[in-house]
Amino acid sequence: MVRRVVITGMGTVNPLASDLEAFWKGLLEGRSGIGPIDLFDASPFRVRFAGQVRHFEPEKIIDARTARRLDRFAQFAIVAAIAAIKDAGLDFAKEDVNRCGSILGSGIGGLNEYEEQHTRLLQQGPHRISPFVIPKLMPNAAPAQVSLHYGLRGPNMSVSTACASAANAVGEAMRTIQRGDADIIVSGGTEATITPMGIGGFVAARALSERNDAPTKASRPFDKDRDGFVLSEGAGILVLEEMEHAVRRKARIYAELLGYGVSADAYNITAPCPDGSGAALAMQLALRDARTNPDEIQYVNAHGTSTPLGDEAETKAIKLVFGNHAYKLAISSTKSMIGHLLGASGGVELIATVMSIHTNWVHPTINYETPDPACDLDYVPNQARQMTVRRAISNSFGFGGHNACLVVGKFEP
Repeated sequence: MVRRVVITGMGTVNPLASDLEAFWKGLLEGRSGIGPIDLFDASPFRVRFAGQVRHFEPEKIIDARTARRLDRFAQFAIVAAIAAIKDAGLDFAKEDVNRCGSILGSGIGGLNEYEEQHTRLLQQGPHRISPFVIPKLMPNAAPAQVSLHYGLRGPNMSVSTACASAANAVGEAMRTIQRGDADIIVSGGTEATITPMGIGGFVAARALSERNDAPTKASRPFDKDRDGFVLSEGAGILVLEEMEHAVRRKARIYAELLGYGVSADAYNITAPCPDGSGAALAMQLALRDARTNPDEIQYVNAHGTSTPLGDEAETKAIKLVFGNHAYKLAISSTKSMIGHLLGASGGVELIATVMSIHTNWVHPTINYETPDPACDLDYVPNQARQMTVRRAISNSFGFGGHNACLVVGKFEP
């Protein structure tokens, strides 16, 4: 019998809020976390706004010396992980740490550190490069720091599949628990790419919205006037736990992780397959893994990036999978409020999906003003909706043609 996996804790750091309750409240209220960049001088850039985590003070959570030795993306990860583990009511002193681990996703890793040290190399010479540059910039620094902080000796690794990274990390963590290699995995994703190279690179690729005069209106998934995504940063971390282990310790269970599907477009390094077939395959595989029929799904947390090609392709994919039931689904994009957290997006969006199941509320897709004939489903426009959500899916698609889908449902003992 396959071991069941449940979600017992969640923590996040993102542009809207840095605690779970405030984040969910902000989503239901339809508030935007997008604003002008002040992490560096963005005035020379064609895009001067982003989903920035503001007033972030990791020294209040971890000691200052440790914080200085972490890139911003790893700081996000450890702070969100501490919140998730506290939320789960876990005391690792009472656990077999050989059966506890961390699997986290990051699309890029320590871009801040790379840029800072490269500048130092050019301006001051190689002898001024920090001895911490490699351990700070490597993507696996995030799960490694969670392991070090709690002394976790079980499975520990990073996943890097662009914007599907966190979803893939959660899916692989689920598989790890299912096959009996661990009882508890801290999983999700983290990213911090609001840097000159991060903004500049995506501007050069013509991927970003350029609504500098209205940043809060820039992310508008499925709207006819969408013109690109909004680059953001943060982390979304969840505690995945073997069901019987969670029940024995009388943990509060938010939801059950039921299925995981993964596929590739095999089409283009940056553009999605126009017919949505690769994304559809990931959803179909996830539903099959969850032993769930399409008509048993009530809600889809869409990848919904606010790009012209991406949103249309995802709409086609949903129709391929769900047929006529697609028009009965509630679909919303968390990115409309927090922008695109790249490798962390699947973690933060899975938290939103789980909260929909836990609370029976679905957050809106804000900035939906002009319907697009090519995107003709129910995107929960602009207002939260109270509804029973028994089963839901969360989609994550990334550059490289990576597609990941997670199915979650209400926990039934």
